[in-house]
Amino acid sequence: MKVGFAGLGAMGSAMAKNILDAGHFLVVWNRSPQAAEALAAQGATQADDPTELANVDVLITMLADDAATWSVVVESGLLGQLVPGAVHVNMATISVALAQELAALHQARGISYVAAPVLGRIDVAAAGNLNILAAGDAAALARVQPLFDVMGQKTWHFGEQPEQANVVKIAANFTLASAIETMAEGAALVRNHGVAAPDFLAMLSGTLFNCPAYKNYGGMIAEQRYSPAGFKLTLGLKDVNLALEAGNQSHTPLPFAGVLKDNFLDAVAQGDGQLDWSGLATVATRRAGLK
Repeated sequence: MKVGFAGLGAMGSAMAKNILDAGHFLVVWNRSPQAAEALAAQGATQADDPTELANVDVLITMLADDAATWSVVVESGLLGQLVPGAVHVNMATISVALAQELAALHQARGISYVAAPVLGRIDVAAAGNLNILAAGDAAALARVQPLFDVMGQKTWHFGEQPEQANVVKIAANFTLASAIETMAEGAALVRNHGVAAPDFLAMLSGTLFNCPAYKNYGGMIAEQRYSPAGFKLTLGLKDVNLALEAGNQSHTPLPFAGVLKDNFLDAVAQGDGQLDWSGLATVATRRAGLK
């Protein structure tokens, strides 16, 4: 399969490498060319401009946010030059509103559009063990499933409208951010009563919440290990804002999302925006008068 891949951050690079290693012909582009050069050295073809990804069977984009996605896919002219019959798989976390707009633009051009954001950190992406949250036309999804199989351990299907996958990803990240916040507040509470945070968090992740999210993020909070960032705190703020936007669009109250937004803003205002988003715990620690 001839695959174009735009957006080679840490996650995108790991995903693209797995596609290349599976034997697919891969054309890559990144705004900063160094990431594309690394893959080119391993056998990919490096594009100098996004429109050079147009002549592919499948275009995959893994870009930072709405603005980057719009710039690369629409403003560059890439969408207008995609060959008939191509499938565009957008694996980024974007707003529901943009997902709907992109679906309409692709339909008008006769190009299949699938949304497939992912769950998993960089090491999970490198191992090909992502969980892929997919929505779109069934035939288009079937065409790209072989690519999902080399990037992820499981593909979860959420409907025929691409934005359905995006709202699932937004809701999942909102729920995960909420878990980080409650672990942080619980840890601050027990510390102010003389109990060590690592002891509390180890108990929590080994009993009531015995799952990877609580084990991984609980461990990071216990050790105050927020750098290097696997998922930056500023991206957590972006995703909470996307949840609030989706809630406004569908008249869905999300009161705790408002609290999370303020706490993320607090952390960013303190200069912690480049920490891992588990660094949200610094807010609860500071407010509790702890070091």
